[in-house]
Amino acid sequence: MAFVTVERPKLAWHEKIFLSTFVKGLKVTLGHAIRTFKTLRGSKTVVTMQYPEQKWDDQLPEYYRGVPALVTDEQGRERCVSCQLCEFICPPKAIKIIPGEIPSTDPWAKVEKRPAEFDIDMIRCIYCGMCEEVCPEQAIFLRKDYAVTGESRAEMVHDKERLYEIGGVRTGLVNKWNELK
Repeated sequence: MAFVTVERPKLAWHEKIFLSTFVKGLKVTLGHAIRTFKTLRGSKTVVTMQYPEQKWDDQLPEYYRGVPALVTDEQGRERCVSCQLCEFICPPKAIKIIPGEIPSTDPWAKVEKRPAEFDIDMIRCIYCGMCEEVCPEQAIFLRKDYAVTGESRAEMVHDKERLYEIGGVRTGLVNKWNELK
């Protein structure tokens, strides 16, 4: 086996103490600050958004991905069939589903199952949208919400009831309830 010796370049004194790098960074920062000051000097444009009073809601792009939520159909029935595809595809493993049976006395008993528990850990969620894309029943959607807060870790784990509360009703064909299926 052959070994290759690589010679390190000799650094000047200002490169050894990162002085030239520091000066370059300072130059870029001051350049941006001066340019911003010159453009704002004569105008009344505000650069900083005053967050609690002002929101991004009207400026969000159409393709923005926010908080995942479960939705029901027009008659209040659950769309989720507990296929667990969203749980399996979730990169940070933020979704946890425990399937449950639908009782035979229920008028919609032809559907095999529904989620007994459906939890999304919003601290772990990265808003990638893969759960929405993989859902065959269109039961999970990403809303436009961007401010999800809580005072504890337990509050940031959204259970099935909370997910349906923030998701609301979604109209359209649901394969789960299709009579031909």
